[in-house]
Amino acid sequence: MVCGSIGYRGGIDDIRKLYSFLEGKGFSIVNHLLQNKGMDYSGITDFRDKVELSQQIVSQDLKYIEEIDVIIVIANGPSYGAAIEMFIAKKYGKRIILLAKDPVPTPWPIFFSDYRVTNKAELIKLLDQLQNQ
Repeated sequence: MVCGSIGYRGGIDDIRKLYSFLEGKGFSIVNHLLQNKGMDYSGITDFRDKVELSQQIVSQDLKYIEEIDVIIVIANGPSYGAAIEMFIAKKYGKRIILLAKDPVPTPWPIFFSDYRVTNKAELIKLLDQLQNQ
């Protein structure tokens, strides 16, 4: 599963591109964006009056975290969701990879990640290593 900022800075496109890239490299993925059809909330700028939709989105994402082995977090900007997904994944004992192309100005994603990579080539190398363990 790939997560990162969806509501800020067009992050949903980064997530979609990484899912496509990983599929192209032959990795088995849980694409929560495709599996939650009708749940694309990238255009919503205010969730304060969307309690039911919020519950649906969060429940689905948490369900997927239970199913995965590895979560890749794109450090493309602050994300409440990605931070909580990292925390929950850590509690479940999942492996967490932080993909940080740019400097990370906060210790939190570093602390909660098991691995840190700065580009797709490093990510693929690491995923191959993890797959072969």
